[in-house]
Amino acid sequence: MDLHLAGKTALVTGASKGIGLAITRELLAEGVKVVAGARSVDGQLGSLPVETVAVDLSTPEGPADFVAEALARTGTFDILVNNVGAVHPRPGGFVSVTDEDWLATWTLDFLSAVRTTRAALPQLLERTGTIVTVCSVNATLPDPLVIDYSAAKAAAANFFKALSKEVGPQGVRVNTVSPGPVSTDLWLGKDGVAETVAGAVGGEPDAVAAQAAAGSVTGRFTTPEEVAALVVFLAGDRAGNLTGEDIVIDGGLTPTL
Repeated sequence: MDLHLAGKTALVTGASKGIGLAITRELLAEGVKVVAGARSVDGQLGSLPVETVAVDLSTPEGPADFVAEALARTGTFDILVNNVGAVHPRPGGFVSVTDEDWLATWTLDFLSAVRTTRAALPQLLERTGTIVTVCSVNATLPDPLVIDYSAAKAAAANFFKALSKEVGPQGVRVNTVSPGPVSTDLWLGKDGVAETVAGAVGGEPDAVAAQAAAGSVTGRFTTPEEVAALVVFLAGDRAGNLTGEDIVIDGGLTPTL
């Protein structure tokens, strides 16, 4: 399927690993020029034919600096993919989550996308572009283990739905993608969710991951490549009247309509 993306330019945040790296690769495969933003631009990202920008998107100035640098290098862009984010399990419960924890989560998982979108929107309006944001099933499946992350993702889903109503009449489509557990380091790596939870309950990370996977109908984690394929489809115009939607990819984990 030709997604009509060849020759376009995309900005991707949190592009150095996991879902962001997979999105970057998928966009490249579709003939898209990518400007990839991340704190570290070494490793696998550095080996790809992309423009890399080392940036801390959790700072107030980071998102605007990233967009400005992207414009300086490419002159224009058509697609924004907000992917940067992180989750920290809270096995100690709600009372263990400090103000500093709340602010850090809110800043990275919500405000970074708001700030990047605000900086990018004038160009996206000019180009009749698209915005795709990686959200989470926790936006609608609140989980006390990730209580601050769930709240931040719920805010993101609400914000981008509202934004879609504002900019849709001007031709800019805005959608979110909400994965369940994904087979990345965020879940399965050192200090990831599985290891952190296992350490708190005296179990094994593999057992924690297996239990999480068993919660879905398919009995497995989603792969980053599967999330990336959905993001890139939404970035294209084959379903050009699709906007303001949150597309869930969770192996059937969500039990409700």
